[in-house]
Amino acid sequence: MADEILLSHGYFLELDPVERRVMRPYPPLGLLYLSAYLKGRGRRVSVFDSTFSTPERLVAALRESRPSRLGLYANLMTRQRIVDLIAAARGLEIPVVVGGPDASGNPVEYLRAGASVVVRGEGEATLDELLSRWTNADPPPDVPGTSVRIGEAVVHAPDRGLLPGLAGHPWPDREAIALEPYLQAWRDRHGYGSISLITARGCPYTCRWCSRAVYGESHRRRPVDDVVEEIAFIKRRYAPERIWFVDDVFTIHKGWTLEFAAKMKERGLKIPFECISRAERVDDAIADALVGLGCFRVWIGSESGSQRVLDAMDRRVTVESVQQATRTLRSRGIEVGFFIMVGYEGEEDSDLVATVEHIRKSAPDVVLTTTAYPIHGTEYARQVGERAVNGKPWAIASDRETVVRGRRSARYYDAARAWIENDAEAHRLRRNGHGVAAVRPALRAGWARLRMRLRESERVA
Repeated sequence: MADEILLSHGYFLELDPVERRVMRPYPPLGLLYLSAYLKGRGRRVSVFDSTFSTPERLVAALRESRPSRLGLYANLMTRQRIVDLIAAARGLEIPVVVGGPDASGNPVEYLRAGASVVVRGEGEATLDELLSRWTNADPPPDVPGTSVRIGEAVVHAPDRGLLPGLAGHPWPDREAIALEPYLQAWRDRHGYGSISLITARGCPYTCRWCSRAVYGESHRRRPVDDVVEEIAFIKRRYAPERIWFVDDVFTIHKGWTLEFAAKMKERGLKIPFECISRAERVDDAIADALVGLGCFRVWIGSESGSQRVLDAMDRRVTVESVQQATRTLRSRGIEVGFFIMVGYEGEEDSDLVATVEHIRKSAPDVVLTTTAYPIHGTEYARQVGERAVNGKPWAIASDRETVVRGRRSARYYDAARAWIENDAEAHRLRRNGHGVAAVRPALRAGWARLRMRLRESERVA
């Protein structure tokens, strides 16, 4: 009997030259959660993990297995592939359901591209009800959390509320796919294997550039004992050398974090891991707990060294708290990574100078940068309004390629990012006693700074 739905996504490692260089792949946890939830309700579900496959193989699998429906997860990176897969599935007369952050933010566009249904927001309960009620050629138009194409018309059902809690929620269905290729890719490139898991859903903060299309401004935490049991299972079943917690803010709740550390210690569980947090959610007790758990790196969304820019972003954090959290973590041997964003609305050269000075003072171990771009549906996108432009048709465009009229050019911000990253690397090497090795990044930083000055007058028309 054919599956009620085959779940897949549009990410293909062989088509991503950047990730092939970095080689830090993780499986699609969202799809694996859907699979576990639907199987728990007796539904016939399979997962085609496209990461180590090709679009051609996915289409061939559809042609061979003929599932009743194809469910696709769409994000900013995969839009074009998802649109191509929708067309291929329609050619096989297989209806397509699309979910994920990009689909939740652009339901009409995905329906016009050929999808039959878009699942908006959190997917488990919505997809379960949709499958139970979709008995005719056309999908039901009134399942909460869906947008549906009926002929040429688009019908938006009311939003669906989030699951009230995560206690008792099934773990991701990792057995539905092969995890060994992921672990092997890590071990071949980095000498250790890493597995991802999540302890919470959502983020209650209101950063204006961040999309909340799936979980809104919510935060729901799994029970400590459930997370500990999952880690124990992962250690037995897959024996990874490291773990990556994908939570938006891992240490958001101090009591939960301290209880988690105590329960892990009781079980004798300690696996090196890295996570993301916020500066004001790190203090001495949290840092000590992280050390006991085996944390080797914490990523902090520093974003800027200018308080004016942080306030414009509605980050609700101070530059000083970022510096203090970094000192607290590094004093205990935990590495700190910074995420830095350049080009946010209203940022000036003096703000970038403040960012470089902030990084020098904070002394993080690694700095990653990005250029701000307005994601559809965010407060930032509403703020820039019609000044946001993207020259490509929607189906092959990405919000990452959207620019803002009046802002400095992409070449200016590319140079700014090079300045920030190379200056940070040069100062890191000097701190660690590698003055000679610091010469090269210092020269690159100087050259990047010069390029910025040469591009200062360039503006997006």
